[in-house]
Amino acid sequence: MIVHPEIEKYLEKLSPLAHPVLEEMQRLAAERNFPIIGPLVGRFLVSLIQFGHVHTVLECGSGFGYSALWMATALSENANITCIEYDPANIELAKNFFKKAGLSHKITFLQGNALEIVPTLSHTYDLILNDVDKEQYPPLLPLLLPRLRTGGMLITDNVLWKGKVTREPQDIPTRAIQQYTEALMQQKDLWSSIIPIRDGLSISIKLRV
Repeated sequence: MIVHPEIEKYLEKLSPLAHPVLEEMQRLAAERNFPIIGPLVGRFLVSLIQFGHVHTVLECGSGFGYSALWMATALSENANITCIEYDPANIELAKNFFKKAGLSHKITFLQGNALEIVPTLSHTYDLILNDVDKEQYPPLLPLLLPRLRTGGMLITDNVLWKGKVTREPQDIPTRAIQQYTEALMQQKDLWSSIIPIRDGLSISIKLRV
């Protein structure tokens, strides 16, 4: 974690969950040691959606739908999230959680590899959340950019990777994140910032060039 654990606990106590089902999802993540964005990033995503007038979302690497459910609570009734997830078991879990939350009408699931699915998409999106396997970050970036509308936001999780990115990489995921972040910052049609929240979150706004 980038933020001191005691500070994170304090902030989480101050921040109510957007929906009761999220608490159940957090318990499942803890039981399975499954990585989720956590409530602080969840609330931050809600803020971005409300501020950015977001109606269409693409999420790459959805797990069992924790971050998608946070975003769904902030979207209007006619808005939609398209979730790409490789594991069909995670998709079934996510569908059950969304049904329990009464938000199934806002979600569409695509099962498979984001590197293969994203090039087949024809829509552009107001917000894209990238949280795939880290080795896929660099090759996924040029595929995501055409799918992001001008003025839209590309959000990427884990860009500080427990601080490992500050050192010479000893593993493939760390190097992949470094390569991705360097490419992100050099992209002329993006204005990118990195927020040291949880495990590091990058926010990139697509510019009109």
